Amino acid sequence: MQKVKLFIALTLLGTLVLGACGGSDEGTPTLTVEEIQTLAVMTYQAQLTQTAQAMPTETFTPLPTETPITIVTFAPPENITSATNTPGSNAPQSGGCYNLAYVKDVTIPDNTQVTPGQAFTKTWLVSNNGTCDWEPGFIFNVVGGDAMNGVAVTLNQAVQPGRQYEFSVPMVAPTDQTGEIKGTWRLSDANNNFFGDGVYVLVKVGAGPTAIPTETPTPTP
Repeated sequence: MQKVKLFIALTLLGTLVLGACGGSDEGTPTLTVEEIQTLAVMTYQAQLTQTAQAMPTETFTPLPTETPITIVTFAPPENITSATNTPGSNAPQSGGCYNLAYVKDVTIPDNTQVTPGQAFTKTWLVSNNGTCDWEPGFIFNVVGGDAMNGVAVTLNQAVQPGRQYEFSVPMVAPTDQTGEIKGTWRLSDANNNFFGDGVYVLVKVGAGPTAIPTETPTPTP
């Protein structure tokens, strides 16, 4: 159909051109070359407009919108702590229910000179600086060094927090060695867990210094 319309328009244009060139009728108007060109352009534009209107209009369907991906952030796990104290452990505890603080040596200060085989009693003054009572049955025992024949002492009374207590252990200086001899003692609860400060005895085994006799001055006559 579009081709037929275009053919008719071109035929009409050709007729007008021939009439302008050789026609003799005075009643027929004569078109100039510019008018003929203008008419041709208008006819061509009209055909293009009709063609564009006759073409079906395409309908564009919008693409579906993608659902954004949710990023889940996992919090780092909390630090997990585990108990490190084991029955019979010699590691000291800081604060807590059971605790012990050294106060002073009551007898046998450090570096006391003793002879081989000499018997003596070592006494320590300590304090309960924890929050729980020391209960009867707690044991004060050697945990390192030389016990020097000392035996464990079993607590026979409760000691409340803030109270002081004296532990006394009979000992004998060794006969097979000389020099500095040291032994460390600590208190343990009913489950054999040692706690608090470790206290020690330190003696020097050997012959004591020889006393220099003092000369008695001779009276002058």
